[in-house]
Amino acid sequence: MNNAIYSALSRQAALQQELASLANNIANASTAGYRGDGQIFSEYVNALPGEPSISQTRIGGRLINDAQGEFIQTGAALDLAIEGEGYFVVATPQGERLTRAGAFQRNEQGLLATSEGHLVQGTGGGSITVTAGELVVSADGVISADGAVIGQVRVATADPTRLVREGTTLFRAEGALADVTPIVRQGFLEASNVTPVLELSRLIEVQRAFELGQQMMTDEEARIQRAISVLGGGRQQ
Repeated sequence: MNNAIYSALSRQAALQQELASLANNIANASTAGYRGDGQIFSEYVNALPGEPSISQTRIGGRLINDAQGEFIQTGAALDLAIEGEGYFVVATPQGERLTRAGAFQRNEQGLLATSEGHLVQGTGGGSITVTAGELVVSADGVISADGAVIGQVRVATADPTRLVREGTTLFRAEGALADVTPIVRQGFLEASNVTPVLELSRLIEVQRAFELGQQMMTDEEARIQRAISVLGGGRQQ
């Protein structure tokens, strides 16, 4: 395999990863709390012993889109949306995770939880017990039942370049979290921040680039085979 094909293969592998990411974004364009992500391409020079170095391409990182999604009014007392920066912090068996999906509920133990059963953390750590009564959530995330404060949802920020997606709407932060005073809207959910038209346009663009790269590799392989045939004394097809 020659250097041109090695370079093309590295590019194809990176494009394939971007195609998967774009397809996932499009599939979750209507998922509340979903945040789209994109690939960061990087080029590097790989030194080869006894041969000229070659330039190759790889995915150097992933960036989570932190643009604000539109608000969907539901009227449900435990549906919460964050206006501006930050993520709800939830406890999972794997540790603390972040999410913008605020469709919360009262679980069988009376604790505030996500639809997947992860416990929503309060400020200072720990879970929030949801007691009976009229629930009101103030703009700073304080939850009251019939006027009595029962807790405050914890909201934290993280570097978007160091967020790792786990599942659809959960993220693991590779770094420290910074707690912030949130702006919470009760009775709303945040829609996905994916713009389907833009993602579809990018998907078509990347697909075409992938097909061109595939054709280039096919042509290069045919050229090598012809050269081998000629040099070996065979007939050129």
